[in-house]
Amino acid sequence: MRHRLLAAALLSTLALPAFGADTALHCGKLFDSRSGKLLGAHTVVVRNGKVAEVLAGRAEAVANATAIDLTDRTCMAGWTDLHVHLGSQSSPQSYSEGFRLDDVDFAFRSVGYAEKTLLAGFTSVRDLGGDVTPHLRDAINQGLVKGPRIWAAGKSIATTGGHADPTNGLNSELSHLLGPPGPTEGVINSIDDARQAVRQRYKDGSDVVKITATGGVLSYAKSGDAPQFTVDEVKAIVDTANDYGYKVAAHAHGEEGMYRAVAGGVTSIEHGSYMSDRVMALMKQKGTWYVPTLYAGRFVAEKAKIDGYYPEIVRPKAARIGAQLQGTAAKAYKNGVKIAFGTDMGVGPHGDNAREFLYMVEAGIPPAYALQSATMLAAEVLGVDDQGVVEAGKRADIIAMPGDPLADIENVMKVDFVMKDGVVYKELAR
Repeated sequence: MRHRLLAAALLSTLALPAFGADTALHCGKLFDSRSGKLLGAHTVVVRNGKVAEVLAGRAEAVANATAIDLTDRTCMAGWTDLHVHLGSQSSPQSYSEGFRLDDVDFAFRSVGYAEKTLLAGFTSVRDLGGDVTPHLRDAINQGLVKGPRIWAAGKSIATTGGHADPTNGLNSELSHLLGPPGPTEGVINSIDDARQAVRQRYKDGSDVVKITATGGVLSYAKSGDAPQFTVDEVKAIVDTANDYGYKVAAHAHGEEGMYRAVAGGVTSIEHGSYMSDRVMALMKQKGTWYVPTLYAGRFVAEKAKIDGYYPEIVRPKAARIGAQLQGTAAKAYKNGVKIAFGTDMGVGPHGDNAREFLYMVEAGIPPAYALQSATMLAAEVLGVDDQGVVEAGKRADIIAMPGDPLADIENVMKVDFVMKDGVVYKELAR
């Protein structure tokens, strides 16, 4: 019944796109995700949702093609945000809404969040925690609603009292009625629990596994950085995830929990606030990715200054940890840690994802690398080879903006053309 209600909440009048004639995009400039360089004019021919040809210059005679004039725009592959939460958006009411609202309410909201994300230029996202999002993913794939391509984690995996324990903050009477959460609810306390929790994510239809390797900022708990898994528990999660072809993303703020997550074999560290030289050395050795989520750090640090925005148990964590992230990202980049793009959007307002590029550049990351981190490098984190570049045979995920984002990174906030799988979702107003 619950799933039927969620499906009903996501219905709309949209239909799957019908593929017809070729489309020729006449781009004034083209960002090459592989080299990180901005190329001159190119014509991108799109056929049946894929890039058919990429031709230098303006190719006037593309047979039977519908032309789209982007000659005063910079084109590039659609962006990927590797850390979002499309089922929610923080506000002073967020903590009480978990008691008052149903999944259907969050499902309706997620439809708008997804469309805002797509129209901002993000044609793919990795959603790292939320019960609604696997259903939203399915609705988007069926053409029922507009949104980015989603890799959904579903319920994050935590330990008792950890950042993703769904019973944190409940009063004793309610906790007693519900009983202690277990692997089905994503809470583990042993190696066997760890394996069961991953298998439950498989049963639930997840695409990726997310663990909370340390405490978190916004959870109703005192510590934001204490380690919350043993290395053996992390390894059990990673090994079981590998059985199902899953990659594992690890939320981590504290140094020790981060080190254990990397030692256990996770694919990526999310946030990484107190990342040390020891952790960075191990990440480089193991090829672990770092997803900084600078936007979230800036957002929570600012909101911590406002009385009543966060519960008092959360506020000092938000002020302290949020301010760390930009310095950590700067240090990680200088030390050669592999960095990919993610915002933790849902902490801040959906659709503002591209602001992360500005904060990355402020941290000393070159604009070209920042753009690569959301295109080719993000595809590598996901383990796919059909997106993140504008090349023949790849998905026709193409966005455009005025100006030169390498010369002025602020231009990423001006995306005014979005194509996903060959379908135009946002077009220039001429």
